[in-house]
Order: sequence, then structure tokens, then C-alpha cells
Amino acid sequence: MTDLAGLTIAEARDRMRKGDLTSADLTEACIKSISAAGVLNAFTTETFGIARAAAKAADQRIKGGDAPDICGIPLGIKDLYCTEGVTSQAASKILNGYKPQYESFVTRQLWDRGAVMLGKLNMDEFAMGSSNETSAYGPVTSPWRRKGSDVALTPGGSSGGSAAAVAADLCLGATGTDTGGSIRQPAAFTGIVGVKPTYGRCSRWGIIAFASSLDQAGPMTRTVRDSAIMLAAMAGHDPMDSTSADMPVPDFESALNGDIRGKMIGIPKEYRLDGMPDEIEKLWSDGAAMLRDAGAEIVDVTLPHTKYALPAYYVIAPAEASSNLARYDGVRFGHRARLQAGDGITEMYERTRAEGFGHEVQRRVMIGTYVLSAGFYDAYYRRAQRVRTLIKQDFETVFASGVDAILTPATPSAAFGLGEMADLDPVKMYLNDVFTVTVNLAGLPGVSVPVGLDQDGLPLGLQIIGRPWQEADMLNSAYVLEQAAGFVSKPAKWW
Repeated sequence: MTDLAGLTIAEARDRMRKGDLTSADLTEACIKSISAAGVLNAFTTETFGIARAAAKAADQRIKGGDAPDICGIPLGIKDLYCTEGVTSQAASKILNGYKPQYESFVTRQLWDRGAVMLGKLNMDEFAMGSSNETSAYGPVTSPWRRKGSDVALTPGGSSGGSAAAVAADLCLGATGTDTGGSIRQPAAFTGIVGVKPTYGRCSRWGIIAFASSLDQAGPMTRTVRDSAIMLAAMAGHDPMDSTSADMPVPDFESALNGDIRGKMIGIPKEYRLDGMPDEIEKLWSDGAAMLRDAGAEIVDVTLPHTKYALPAYYVIAPAEASSNLARYDGVRFGHRARLQAGDGITEMYERTRAEGFGHEVQRRVMIGTYVLSAGFYDAYYRRAQRVRTLIKQDFETVFASGVDAILTPATPSAAFGLGEMADLDPVKMYLNDVFTVTVNLAGLPGVSVPVGLDQDGLPLGLQIIGRPWQEADMLNSAYVLEQAAGFVSKPAKWW
């Protein structure tokens, strides 16, 4: 029965429709896998009772013959999503024990369509991190290992729990969030598919905020087809979110026809970084060749302001974080520090935040507060916003020239070991986002697709960046790349 947990969403859907499989059986298989994989620390809260009840209801709905594609599919939910009556902590001590009395729009969309919640997934605290080492729950361990090594590897971040759970066959799909690459980087590190939709495609309502103008929900799955199915279930207009797009949601799966003849794929020269590993360069060249062989035209493009993307991102994102996280003060909800005689409200704020926020969150809040302060707002924040506009204009110019999508590496390396970068300058860790942050700054869709393995047997991914609101075309290009690469590698089970 455990093998059922390794099915794709599409395979499970089709088998349940034929009557060869029930959601109850599929859910039990996932529960068994989760129970045996505690060492990965991917799940923070298990909701097996909720899952079994949802699976039973899904089976009845499927028998009725009018079930959506996602109905009966067991999923994991990143701890950043508020789930009614279930601990939603953003992996932070400051929200210890917080159980919302409401459901995020995206998860409500999934439950209304019959999806099954297995539990909440680990992540970097408040989605701030690239290795899942800043979590109050402790780090997630990747199911992958280097050849001949027992060194524990990062699954990436901030959606590390989601990536590890999907890669280790603990669930068939998972929700993630992407602020600067937090879906695509962990997807690339663990050999799965991760989609960051156009900003506004999926509602942010009920997702605990990091940087509101950058955050976007998206699916993490084993295949491009699964991501298309899951994205269609997650997306939709939400009047509770002023940034939610009021536009129809396409049938993303039906767009996967594998035909990209005549499409123009851009290769940006600015993404060829000094010191880029030869393996990444070769992977990129091979990916371009695969798309060319499928009938696409490969052209060189320029995105001249790319070199300013990381500095701009690490001004804008912390600035928005310092504003969003000001609500965690110990007054209304979450952790409240124990006060001493004579302490007032200022001391309560200080003690609560010192105890509740981890070091990385504190660092980003301090940076954000600094760049928004009098005398520095124009020098840093306003200038970063101007750079953001220039980055967006770079993409607009490329797409206006007839380019349909852009192909880049997803990450500058394969997964690194837990703790290997902990003692370095934090900027070294931030460089993991070098290929992904431009997509968030410009509000574009992007997808990471596993394409190969490095010399140590670890997954490497490529990123396809699409035109705004053209996730269907982007996913079709990703589907072609996936089929050509034929990536079927799975981590050897050691847990």
C-alpha cells in the first residue's frame, strides 16, 4: 500500500475515477509514509483524523461522478497558510500554538474541491531563508544524499518541508509560497516541479505575510502535469485580496500539448555568472538544445538590470517584512513575554519580539526598519523601487520583441549540507536566490523543472520564466523540457 504514496496526482486521479483506487487507501498510504519519515522533520502538525474524514467524503463525491480533478488527492500545506482550527505558526516561536478561526483562500479552494489535508509542513521562519534552517521546529532534512556520503543536506527554503515531503513520497503535492525563489529553489534542490504563478493569480488572503508585494502561492509536485492540475485548483479571484486578479482561470492541463514549434525562447546573457559551476552551464546548454530540438527558436536576450536585482530585493523585502511583522507585539495573539515588576508596554514589545523572533527574522526586520527610517528612505528604499521598475521594464522589452519564454538555471548549485553555510556571511546564503528574485520583482510566472543530476548524484533544475498571465504557455514549455530530459530519479530511501 505504501507504493501508492508515490503516484502522481494525475495517476491517482485517473485510477480513482476508474474505481481501481480509493482516496481512503491513498490517504492511508501517505499516512504510513509520513509516520515512517519523522527523521526528515518535514511535517510540523499531522492532521490524520481530518485527512481520513476528507478522504471518505471524497470517495463518495467521486462515486457521484462529478468530482473535480484534485478531489481525493492527499496534500501537505506549508505552515504559512492559515488553516481553520489547525496550528498555523509560520515556523516561529512568536506564533506558538496559534490556531486561526478562518481558512486561507487557497486552502479553502482546495478543500471545496475535495482535496485531503495530511498536515502542515515545515519551513523557514516567516519564509525568511534558503535552507530551512531558521525554523522554530528545527531544520528539515532532504531525502537526497550525495553519493557515498551520509551528510544531511538542505531541501532548500523557505518551502523546504513542502519540497522534502513531495520528493520523499509523503504526499502527492504540497502548497508553497515564493517571495524570492522559495518554491523554485527547493524544487530544484529536491528534483521536483515548483511553480511561482503571476503575482495576483493566487490570493494571498490567509497566508501569513512576509513581503506583500512579492509573496505568491504556488504548487509543488512531482510533474508539470500535476502542477497544472493543482494550480487550477488553487487559483481564482478573491474579493478579500485587493491584489487578486479578476480574470478566468485557464485549464492549465489541457494546454500541455507538447507543441512549442515556432516559440521563441530567450537566453539572458546576464545569468552567466563568474564562477558558475560547469555542471550548471552544461545543464543550461543542454536544456536550450532540448527546446530547440522540439521546434523552438533559441535567441540571446539581455536583461541589463539583473545585476541589481539581489540588492534591490534585500532592501524591498525586509522593508515590507518590518511593516508586516510589527503586528506581532504580544498584545492580541501569539507569544507574550513574561514581564517583570515595573515593566510597561515598551518592555513587553521588546521582550516578546526578542524571545519570539529568530535571528534571521530579527536581522531582516532591523534592515527593513533602517531602510524605511527618516534620512535613509530615499537613499535605499525609493532607489530600490526604481531599480525594480527597471527590472520589470527589461522583461517587458524582451517579451515585446517576440520572446515567448526565458530559460535560465534555477539555482547556482546543487543542494548543500545542513550547517555548511551557517557560519558564512548571510549574503552568501542570499546568493541562492540570484536566478529567482527577478521573477518576483517583476511579478512574472516562473517554474523550476528537474533536468539532471550533478556529479554527486543530486538534482539540478532549470527555470522557465513566462509572460505575465501566460502560465499555460509557460507550463507547456516546461512540459516539453520535462519530457525531453526524462528525469525520473528518486532519492534512495535511507530513513
